[in-house]
Amino acid sequence: MLAKLPMAYMADLRVASISEERATVTIPYKYLNKNPFSSIYFACLSMAAELSTGVLCMMHVHKSTPAVSMLVVHMEADFTKKAVGKITFSCEDGKQIQEAIDKTKATGEGVTVIATSIGRNEAGEQVATFRYTWSLKAKSKQLA
Repeated sequence: MLAKLPMAYMADLRVASISEERATVTIPYKYLNKNPFSSIYFACLSMAAELSTGVLCMMHVHKSTPAVSMLVVHMEADFTKKAVGKITFSCEDGKQIQEAIDKTKATGEGVTVIATSIGRNEAGEQVATFRYTWSLKAKSKQLA
């Protein structure tokens, strides 16, 4: 993670699990990601939430033929509880992401998919919900 996502490395993000359907990412409360209110800074929470959606997209586009590009085009969030301790973000939209990738590969047109990540504290209480709109587009084959 240090080479590809140095800020995520510094914030101590960890991909806890990943499957075709679901990905979970954890972020601990620590000195480098705290805010003046003694909780995790919202931007660090956003990194963890985005990673939980992004690894699902990456997994589904990996070695895809044709190749598929991916880009976050919109994000919104709701914060419901102070984020302290270890926060776990889970995204369960793998099937929806795969369907969007299949659609762009079949049509060649760009598509968007909204992936939701819910953050929970160690007690299982919801602290935040993030919604990321990913733009996915099959790359056209270039002639040599």
